[in-house]
Amino acid sequence: MKRLLTYLKPHKWVMTAATILVLFIIVVELYRPIIIGDAIDDYINSYYTPYRVTTEDAPEAVPYRDLMLTKDRADSGALCYQMFLYEDRYYMAERLTAEECALLADADQTVLAAWVEGGAVPLTRDDLKALRHYDFTGILAAAALYLSLMLLGFVFNAADAWMLQKMGQKIVYRMREETFAHIHSLSLSFFNTTPVGKLVTRVANDTEAVNELFSMILVRLFKNVVKIIGFAIVMISIDARMAGFSFLLLPVVAVLTFFFRYMSRKAYQLTRTKITELNTFLSEHISGMKLIQIFAREKEKYQEFDKKSGELFAANWREVMIFAIFRPAIYMLSILAMIIIIGNGSASVLNGTLSLGTLFIFITYIGSFFEPIQELAEQFGTLQSSLASAEKIFSILDIEPEIVNPSHPVDVKIRGRIEFKHVWFAYEKSSQTGDYDYILKDVSFTIEPGQKVAFVGATGAGKSSILNLIGRYFDIQKGEILIDGVNIRDISTDVLRAAIGQVQQDVFIFTGDIKSNISLRNDQISMDQIRRAAEIVNADSFIQKMPGGYDEPVTERGSTLSAGQRQLLSFARTLAYDPAILVLDEATANIDTETESMITEALERLMTGRTTIMVAHRLSTIQHADKIIVMHHGQIHESGTHQELLAQEGLYKKLYDLQLVDA
Repeated sequence: MKRLLTYLKPHKWVMTAATILVLFIIVVELYRPIIIGDAIDDYINSYYTPYRVTTEDAPEAVPYRDLMLTKDRADSGALCYQMFLYEDRYYMAERLTAEECALLADADQTVLAAWVEGGAVPLTRDDLKALRHYDFTGILAAAALYLSLMLLGFVFNAADAWMLQKMGQKIVYRMREETFAHIHSLSLSFFNTTPVGKLVTRVANDTEAVNELFSMILVRLFKNVVKIIGFAIVMISIDARMAGFSFLLLPVVAVLTFFFRYMSRKAYQLTRTKITELNTFLSEHISGMKLIQIFAREKEKYQEFDKKSGELFAANWREVMIFAIFRPAIYMLSILAMIIIIGNGSASVLNGTLSLGTLFIFITYIGSFFEPIQELAEQFGTLQSSLASAEKIFSILDIEPEIVNPSHPVDVKIRGRIEFKHVWFAYEKSSQTGDYDYILKDVSFTIEPGQKVAFVGATGAGKSSILNLIGRYFDIQKGEILIDGVNIRDISTDVLRAAIGQVQQDVFIFTGDIKSNISLRNDQISMDQIRRAAEIVNADSFIQKMPGGYDEPVTERGSTLSAGQRQLLSFARTLAYDPAILVLDEATANIDTETESMITEALERLMTGRTTIMVAHRLSTIQHADKIIVMHHGQIHESGTHQELLAQEGLYKKLYDLQLVDA
């Protein structure tokens, strides 16, 4: 939570304004029932108040027969006129003492009947309008004030929601960008062990869960706590005895809330975990759908999906059931509390110790008192969900990149001289011995600028590892790798990788169009450069045949293109960036013989003036190399030109003869 709150620093004034608005909203909500309660006591039920004879110019004087009367709430010694209600009709008892007025106001129906028979004057509709003129006016004023507070509350709530939602979206936008940027900075080893679906969940789903914390939960938690305190203070200030009856069930509510908070937290955590598992499963299996269909594993994969979907359903259902029990339980307690208030309050009204307006205020408050308690418990659950999501996001942000840029990188213009000096490299330590499981062992070689060097050897010999090390996608354990005499650890990775153009066997095509896949949306690469690169690798021939040309839409992973076309686009992409070092990792493996012959001449032109490193299993594709290095069990076994290696009658000769036999 402390770490999350740091995201509020740029928005502290918005948060302060929202908090002040919340206080105003609470005051409005607390005051509204008081307006109605006072209107009941002061105007609707005010016929219990005695009238006294006054002059015409007295405040709130009303005509009655030949007299002018005014309500007198102070018990003066003058004779009074008392209005009372008997069998749905109003009567006026005239010229009473203060004691008689008080008795009449509390009289039962039998006593009132005696007063009617004793000469009380029945009041007409016109009499009532005249006598209660100021009561009607007071009710209208109370209604206008109530409506004004409703509108004011609406404005405050709308402004508060607008500010908080905007602030929440800005924070989530920042957090989403920060998470995505950090993921970009992580090393390849992280992506080799982390499912894509898990990362998608972190960037998309978990950040939205955190959005609820900033846009709703924090302020609502504050609001509900203040509302509960406010209700309690106001009720105690109005009538402490009635407030005591209102709070009788609070211990039960506290126990129920604590139990709900514990259960909902467990349910939220389980739901978030199951969502991550399902997203990971979907990401992996939708990407591998072709393989699933090739081996006819649709039924089995559906069963696996059904199991994971069922687990998510069960987790969601558990969450729903917890709410389904808690909400009615709190509602039932609020009804029981209201029954207690109505029962005791009605008795107090009948014996004259409590006014009807005060009873109304308590009934309204008790209906609203349990609502923030219920919301508070639910918000604690949502808070736990947001914190769980934040924890998952921070677990990604806390992963330190293995490849760190130097604090003071060497300014170097890369020409392409590569030197390995006694390089030892392992991807990970052995689980059995705890020592490094070395892939490369004491490897040393030098490639001069403009040279074409090929690495060959059996699978697992360390060829691709050498290519990854040149771009510093991994760091070595021992030795040095120098480019133009500078240790690559002292060169900025951006500068280093910008100088290396790599074409891999598995080509990734992004959703977009042809030109964006060549330029990778780099604004510094012009359309002319895109066309020129495509022409050099002969990709222009098939691009021009497409209906949209370079604007032809391309689906995810380039499923509408052939393997050869995707590979040609990869060549054009590399050429467009004009690298000093060219890396070809089985670059022609997925290209048919006809396509390969098309790009051979282009590759020759491309390699001119560039340091080129090739890895290939087909030895026929690397015979023109200036140097061929044969790798065996992570070490350099042989090196030389094609003819020199054949003459040595060593491992290269055996590999060459085996391919001749297979051919």
